[in-house]
Amino acid sequence: MSDDNKNLSDDLDDMLDDGKHGANQDSDNTEDTANHSKPQSKKTKRTTENSGNNAEKKSTDFTDEAKKKAKEFSNEAKSTAREFSDSARDTFGNSKDNKKLLAGILGILFGSLGVHKFILGYNKEGGIMLAFTVIGILLSCIGVGVFLVWIASIIGLIEGIIYLTKSDEEFYNTYQAQKKPWF
Repeated sequence: MSDDNKNLSDDLDDMLDDGKHGANQDSDNTEDTANHSKPQSKKTKRTTENSGNNAEKKSTDFTDEAKKKAKEFSNEAKSTAREFSDSARDTFGNSKDNKKLLAGILGILFGSLGVHKFILGYNKEGGIMLAFTVIGILLSCIGVGVFLVWIASIIGLIEGIIYLTKSDEEFYNTYQAQKKPWF
């Protein structure tokens, strides 16, 4: 983004220099016309010179003001980009917190399905919990399945609470760096 601002500033400087150059040429042409016209009074010559000087002064003032505004715009754009970048880093940069919170809540709500395990990258353990729950649902008609689903739910609830009660650093070291799959 700063390259675009620099290019914009350079283009604006070029345009202003062209405008100043054009004003200077107009001033010179006016002065030449005044010098070559016959008969010419001193008052007309002085008025023509003053007009040329005024045009040159206005051109210089316009150029200076445009450069000042371009610099202010560039600084404001850099500041806005920096704020956006910092905000994005704060929001997305620390994935340890996001995984901890997400895994903990999903462990409490959907623990029997093993979703919190999949979030942390423990696919085998998540598959075991999901299979345990599915088998429990299928066997619920004979009564044993209800206990299997209940056990998987309790495991997910306990793990979710453990995830949420650990500090961010401890959670990261235990479950993401050391890859501890159970409790």
